[in-house]
Amino acid sequence: MSNTKTEPGKRSDFRKYLQFFWRSWAIQASWNYERQMNMGFLYGIAPTLDELYPDENDPVQKAHKQEAYKRHMAFYNCTPQTSAFTLGLAASMEEQYAADREEFNPDTINAVKTSLMGPLSGVGDSFFQGTVRVIAFGLGISLAQQGSILGPVLAIVLSFIPAWLVTWFAGKLGYTMGSKYLTKLQGGGLMDQLMFVCGVVGLMVVGAMVASMVGITTPVAFASTGLVLQDVVDSILPQTLNLLVTLAMFTLIRKKIPTGALLIVCIVGGIVINALGILA
Repeated sequence: MSNTKTEPGKRSDFRKYLQFFWRSWAIQASWNYERQMNMGFLYGIAPTLDELYPDENDPVQKAHKQEAYKRHMAFYNCTPQTSAFTLGLAASMEEQYAADREEFNPDTINAVKTSLMGPLSGVGDSFFQGTVRVIAFGLGISLAQQGSILGPVLAIVLSFIPAWLVTWFAGKLGYTMGSKYLTKLQGGGLMDQLMFVCGVVGLMVVGAMVASMVGITTPVAFASTGLVLQDVVDSILPQTLNLLVTLAMFTLIRKKIPTGALLIVCIVGGIVINALGILA
C-alpha cells in the first residue's frame, strides 16, 4: 500500500509503478481475436500476483494464484497508454482481496476493469490517435518535406513524451487511488453499490461493442411489395441481428463449446448463409 511502510521482502511502490509503466507498453504483444489484450493485461499484473502468493508448495496459495491468473484472462481491450491506470487499480484491488478474502468480492475486480475499458479507450484514442499523432506527424512531415532529418525525429519525440507521461502517472494514480479508497468503500458497506454500478456500466460497454463491432445485416427484399427485411428489423429494434448472433454464440460458450469449433461454425456458417443470400 502506498500509505504503509514497505514490508521486508516486498517491492517498493516505485518498483510497482515501474511494473505498470513498462508492462503496459507490451499489452498488445499477445493481442488475439478471442479476448484481445487479456494476455497482455495478465503479463502486466503477474508480478503482483506472484508477490501475493509466493509459495508454490502451499496448496492454498497455489489455488489462490491460479484463481487470480484465471480471473485476469477475461476479455480486455483498452488504449495501451491508459491501461496503466487499470493495471494499477486492479493490482491494488488484488492486494485488498488477498488481505481480506472474507469481505472482498473478487468479481468487483473484473467489473471495474470492464467498466473502465470504454471511458479510458474513448479518452485515450481521441487524445493519442486523434490529437497527438496528427500534430506530431503533421509537424514532422512539414520538416521532412524540406529535407530535414529532424522531421521523423520530431514526430517520434512529440508522440513519445505525452505517452510516457500519461503511462507513468496513470499507473501511479490507479494504484494509489485504489489503496486509498478501497478500504473506505469496503468499511462503509459501499462495495455492493460499487459492484452494482460497475455491472451496469459494464453491460453498457458490452452492448455498445455488440452494436458497433458485430456487423450482420440481411439483404432479403421482396420485389413484389418493395419490402426490405433489414428496414423492418431496424424499425422494430436496431442491431437485432447482431444481438441474436451474439446471444447464440454466448449460449454455445456457456455449453463449453471449444473456441476453435466456434470459429469454424462462424466461418463455414457465414460462407453458407451469405451464399444463400440470407445474411450479409
